Amino acid sequence: MATVTDRPPPARHRLPGTPWRRSPAPLFLAAAWAGGVGVLALWWRDTGTVVGTADWLTGAGRITGLLCGYMCALLVGLMARVPWLESRVGTDRATRWHASAGRWTIALLLAHIVLIVLGYAAQAHTGVLRQLGTVVFDLPEMLKATAGAVILLAVGVTSARAARRRMRYETWYHLHLLTYAAVFLAFAHQLALGADFVSAPPARAAWYTLYLCVACLVLYYRVLTPARLNLRHRIRVEAVVPEAPGVYSVWLRGRRLDRLGARPGQFLRWRFLTSGMWNAAHPYSLSAVPRDDLMRITVKGLGDHSAAVAALRPGTRVWAEGPYGALTAARRSRRKVLMIAGGTGITPLRTLFETLPAAPGDLTLLYRARTPEELALRGELEAIAARRGARLVYVLNGRDGTRARITADRLRAVLPDIDRHDVYLCGPRGLSLAAYDALRDAGVPTSRIHHESFEL
Repeated sequence: MATVTDRPPPARHRLPGTPWRRSPAPLFLAAAWAGGVGVLALWWRDTGTVVGTADWLTGAGRITGLLCGYMCALLVGLMARVPWLESRVGTDRATRWHASAGRWTIALLLAHIVLIVLGYAAQAHTGVLRQLGTVVFDLPEMLKATAGAVILLAVGVTSARAARRRMRYETWYHLHLLTYAAVFLAFAHQLALGADFVSAPPARAAWYTLYLCVACLVLYYRVLTPARLNLRHRIRVEAVVPEAPGVYSVWLRGRRLDRLGARPGQFLRWRFLTSGMWNAAHPYSLSAVPRDDLMRITVKGLGDHSAAVAALRPGTRVWAEGPYGALTAARRSRRKVLMIAGGTGITPLRTLFETLPAAPGDLTLLYRARTPEELALRGELEAIAARRGARLVYVLNGRDGTRARITADRLRAVLPDIDRHDVYLCGPRGLSLAAYDALRDAGVPTSRIHHESFEL
């Protein structure tokens, strides 16, 4: 055991995702960019000589509209929770891609609206507001498209970090689902008014195929797959057990849970079908390897939903989706492994600590907490360490409350050959950033620092 003190330094680096050399991320991004190039080629093929301000504005409005339509398809595809993408690329990276795609979609949507209205106004020699009314009320499919645009803009505003911090997760979650409605409402006007589709049946067929494939992904992975999982396993709450102040383990009983396909380090999204907890799915990691009839999650009360976990009653039905996540043994590339956990970041690392193949002395877990009382699952971790010949290091605040600090020098003191380790890192964002900086300073390459976060 160890106690480390001092204040944490400011974070200097961005947390890593799945190492690119073992990730399909480059392939996925290449395909996405290729699709964008295809959209540009479609626009270029159907664009003749551009003369005058009106043509320039209208042409720019067309290309931003086409790109916005393409980004809408990508945006919804990233919401489909395709297991291959979430487990190979990582949920955190897929989430960042989704957020980035959302920002680009909103920017392209605004540009499309402004440029098209200005271009049409210049062609008709009318005022901008009058032309806007003509576009909305007189052109086919535009009333639905306008409603879709308003919804999409509202989702974009509420998805901004500052706005999200001021609303409940459940409110944000349900507003975010309106993206599906926005894309559905806007789809018809793309084909009815898009000059690139009106006289080009192959382009129309390709556009229909793109959106149909995305719709099938959403239907299969967001509706049919979870329904099959829950009908098969029939999960209910077995018991709720306190582990540390504000931290509770929920034991879940079901059928053939060992066939769930969840690997150590992964998480599922959970709905507890009881008042106040059924209307949104929250991600919680498994804190024990599933058995045939039992599995466990461990939750810290940080919000309304997680705090309510303590009051769950035995027999409560549970709806689960997953498993998801790439913080698994598949990321490992070295014989020696260090795990750094803080808060409920211990949850996925506890399962890895128990199952990751390692010879005695090759596995170390560094667990950060403010006080000994906050060390959730402590007894289990110590039993695992003793059984496997692994090292367990506690990083606690000083007796006077001085905040613990993880530095490169102190990491080297614990593990002189730390630069030869793979590192699994899971905890609050501040701790993860500080630990990442210390690891980089200690000589651990980014490709061997494995981290995953649920935060957007």
